[in-house]
Amino acid sequence: MTTDSLPDLPAPVRGACPHDCPDTCALLTTVVDGRAVRVQGNPAHAATAGVLCPKVSRYPERTHHPQRLLFPMKRCGPKGSGQFTRISWDEALDTVAQRLGAIAAREPQAILPYHYAGTMGLVQGLAMPARFFHRLGASLLDRTICASAGMEGLTHTLGGKVGMKVEFFAESRLILIWGSNPIASNLHFWRLAQEAKRQGARLVCIDPRRSETADKCHEHIALLPGTDGALALALMHELIVNDWLDADYIERHTLGWAALRERALQWPPERAARVCGIPVEQITRLARDWGTTRPAAIRLNYGMQRVRGGGNATRLVACLPALTGAWRHRAGGLLMSCSGMFPVNRVALQRPDLLADPDGRLRQPRTLNMSTIGDDLLRPASAAFGPRIEALIVYNSNPVAVAPESSRVVQGFAREDLFTVVLEHFMTDTADHADYVLPATTQLEHWDVHLSYGHTDVLLNRPAIAPLGEARSNTDIFRALAQRMGFADPCFANSDETLCRQAFEGKVDFQQLLDRGFASLAVPDAPFAEGGFPTPSGRCELTSDRLAGLGLDPVPDHVPNYEPAGSSARFPLAMISPPARNFLNSTFVNVTSLRSIEGEPLLEIHADDAAARGIATGQVVRVFNDRGTYRCKAVVSARARPGVVNGLGIWWRKLGMDGTNVNQLTSQKLTDLGRAPVFYDCLVEVAADRPVDAAQPALG
Repeated sequence: MTTDSLPDLPAPVRGACPHDCPDTCALLTTVVDGRAVRVQGNPAHAATAGVLCPKVSRYPERTHHPQRLLFPMKRCGPKGSGQFTRISWDEALDTVAQRLGAIAAREPQAILPYHYAGTMGLVQGLAMPARFFHRLGASLLDRTICASAGMEGLTHTLGGKVGMKVEFFAESRLILIWGSNPIASNLHFWRLAQEAKRQGARLVCIDPRRSETADKCHEHIALLPGTDGALALALMHELIVNDWLDADYIERHTLGWAALRERALQWPPERAARVCGIPVEQITRLARDWGTTRPAAIRLNYGMQRVRGGGNATRLVACLPALTGAWRHRAGGLLMSCSGMFPVNRVALQRPDLLADPDGRLRQPRTLNMSTIGDDLLRPASAAFGPRIEALIVYNSNPVAVAPESSRVVQGFAREDLFTVVLEHFMTDTADHADYVLPATTQLEHWDVHLSYGHTDVLLNRPAIAPLGEARSNTDIFRALAQRMGFADPCFANSDETLCRQAFEGKVDFQQLLDRGFASLAVPDAPFAEGGFPTPSGRCELTSDRLAGLGLDPVPDHVPNYEPAGSSARFPLAMISPPARNFLNSTFVNVTSLRSIEGEPLLEIHADDAAARGIATGQVVRVFNDRGTYRCKAVVSARARPGVVNGLGIWWRKLGMDGTNVNQLTSQKLTDLGRAPVFYDCLVEVAADRPVDAAQPALG
């Protein structure tokens, strides 16, 4: 029987999508006999209009997956073997608490929590776990792996993660979709962009890859990876020489125009065209369009900041709306993230006061960067680094698959002396390397509250079904560990609903969340029409005194890649690794219906580059550099521009041909601002794979 034929379905349960996507969709889950049978969008939620992406619409398949982890397990084979035996919760929690307690008694900073956006929920992601590790005195985690370069760039320009209201893109006359593939990753913005297009708006996609979005835009600007800052400077050059500036807005609402103007004048379109690998005419046309069209808006996303100069590039793009006065219009300006507009009480949720020692002095644990976990797990103790990492607790993340330079990550996780605990739904690549795996609830089984970085609504998630098997929420697991370790502060007894209420502490109507499932922030239609940016100056800071105080260039500039396209004879191809359309990072990879659509790991390569290497579609190729080798199948495709290959990710390593994925090739170098990874700053060579001679004995 299909769900469509089920009679007299009960009223659905209101919830929220937990995944790392700007849309943060409102959900309705239909439950029959304790089983979630359907997940739909909530049509009452205007921002998402009752529409879900193909991934989340299959959430029942993910929740009720036959390989779902439903009870605690203890490793019984070598690290990475995936050999485990079932144990009780009491044994698991007692052992974990004992091991962590013993380490903490000697050196609590030898314990590291590792977590990110497996859920974006404020409660399951950032509340009880943070309290636990603060009380323990564990090392802190610098959560950099996705967006911190862009965040720093926005902060030093606009004052924080703020921008225009997404709904008004529908009224824009020109939309630059920069470093984004919203058809795959921002569906509801794309709905608005399509509405604008129907009303006559011009859509321009700026992306090295000819994405599904680029196919639907009026123009695609296929610049080389890491050259976005050069393009932005050339646009400024043309705005200046053609007097397409809003002098009044610049005078009243910006800071540092003279210095930025001087820098921009060093970047005529001809120079930028050489750096970006695009025609001069594309630059001059784009500048004219941006300088003369009202209202005009930019949807900037995080793809463009995953290179060495990602922070500076974000700063430069974020300057553009102020130069033309685009912020005066509610349908003008820029949106990268609006999460900084939400009045989250992070202190109440995370309780940093728990870092106080028995004498009341706040401990100051070291902070380790999640993007360098491969190297950090292999570092010995030293005065500079501190103690060796002895224990790792992973939740809401799959670092063995998603962290850069994964050969180093695997080597670190393989340490027999590393005590590793993983909270998970499935046996991921990371779970395979755990000592203990603890079954966690999915979004359909727990309370949570969510902000968004693509719209300005708060959403509440109610549990729709009871936890399957012996699964427990993140909050419940850390409560139980706190109890076993004697943490007596009353905050460790807070229920999940209480934590949801604490997230906004009266600044959002919680009763409305209970009644409707969502509540909208009171944000002006054109928040920066008269300036009022949340910067120290209250202006859009075209130059940054704060960066100058750190010894950095206060004027944004183009910062070339560590590995610029065309700079190496050995590795002549630049590689980017955008997400496969039907996965979200490494989530949903094991959902059969979605994986069947993707097929298998692929590398898109331009026909000219393929012909030079004797490569045809469907052929197994080796993609390699000095960091490693990755084997997959090639697709000769117009989606790849000459000189650039697209390694679509992120597949679980265990599903790859050689137990690897595209992160075998990426590096642990960090961005100019924000200490973020440079996934798209990567040179490789590609060669047709040579089959192993069957006559030769197998090695190993």
